Amino acid sequence: MRIDEHPGASPRHAVQRTRSGVAGPLKAVAVVLAVVLVSSISIAAYGVWSLTRAVAANAVDIGGKSSLAAMDGAFNVLLVGADNAPGQSSWGASRQATLNDVNILVHVAADHRSGVVVSLPRDLVIDQPACVDPTTKEVGAAVTQQPLNTSYARGGLSCVVNTAEHLTGVQIPYAALFSFEGTVKMADAVGGVPVCVTAPIDDPKSGLKLPAGRSVISGRTALAYLRSRHGVGDGSDLSRIGSQQAYMSSLMRTMMSSNTFTNPTRLYGLASAAAQNVQLSTSMANVETIVHMAVALKDMNLQHLVFVQYPTGQDPYDTAKVVPDTALAGRLMWRLRSDRPVALDASSLGLSTKLAPTAQKKATSTAPSSSSSTSSSSTSSSGTSSSGTSSTAKQPAAKKPSSPVIDGLRGQTAAQQTCSIAAR
Repeated sequence: MRIDEHPGASPRHAVQRTRSGVAGPLKAVAVVLAVVLVSSISIAAYGVWSLTRAVAANAVDIGGKSSLAAMDGAFNVLLVGADNAPGQSSWGASRQATLNDVNILVHVAADHRSGVVVSLPRDLVIDQPACVDPTTKEVGAAVTQQPLNTSYARGGLSCVVNTAEHLTGVQIPYAALFSFEGTVKMADAVGGVPVCVTAPIDDPKSGLKLPAGRSVISGRTALAYLRSRHGVGDGSDLSRIGSQQAYMSSLMRTMMSSNTFTNPTRLYGLASAAAQNVQLSTSMANVETIVHMAVALKDMNLQHLVFVQYPTGQDPYDTAKVVPDTALAGRLMWRLRSDRPVALDASSLGLSTKLAPTAQKKATSTAPSSSSSTSSSSTSSSGTSSSGTSSTAKQPAAKKPSSPVIDGLRGQTAAQQTCSIAAR
């Protein structure tokens, strides 16, 4: 249809408008707009095609997982950070095998109003099932009492997924593998992530150097912060998990505040970085699935996105390792499998984190209700779990199966601004 035509208009009227001298400029504008529109669509289409091609070429088979989530609207994703990932270079000392040192299970609820992000410790000693590498078809025999971070070497990303499913009882149809370089590129794509440390950190093992207070980190500094174990808390992997959760929660706040999920330019930049530097499972390697996940996250209340550490106890045979706390972990995993929300009480921060000074002021007036979105009576006035000496009048509500608060969990919400506690 020409710019000077519309439904119901007669040819005679069109001629009259042309003679008036108005149609000429309008036609010129229409031509320019048409060119811009077609060019924009072409560029967008090429961008989507390019990303789709890159994602597909880099996709990893995790054993025939379906692209349909187990629950309508809900989905589970396993994020794996690889130490000495294939093809990686110039990222520290080489190892004989690739280790899945970071293992994070993400569950987004069916109503997309809440989510639980569970960090599975790399030093968690567990029995692991037999694995068949989907690419090489090599079989990795079942093993007993082995650290979680050895599962990648037995069968690639598929084996890590199978091991996580065996441990948690949660079906995991989607997975993503991050190399060191991929982590750096993702941090750069969002323009850096604000973090906070209680004192200066100089950790030569990870290369992390940060002044006390708040810093915006990206590139290798972001990677060093995520890898630093000796620079935070008590030097354990569990302390490092606390810093990783502080980073992830800050990343979510950064993405929300900059409207990353609704800004095409920022979203494309992030998607491009992911497509080129992150290996997605074949079940996840299509634009529709990724868009579905992004839409699910974009409007989520950050108070209802909870980062928790998988419950553990010390390994009686090795003080450097941990074993599952089966009772507490069972309660947590039951809530994930049932698609029920999880909340934390006021004393549940990770081993190496504390509320940032500004966050502490805000928490003073809201502490009684900040840990739960469903019940203001789910925590005691002190914010700590009862040991039997406190009043029991308010405690039963917090311990009912229907309560989202699980006493004993460690972690934080995405809304909480925390600082990593520097090692002494």
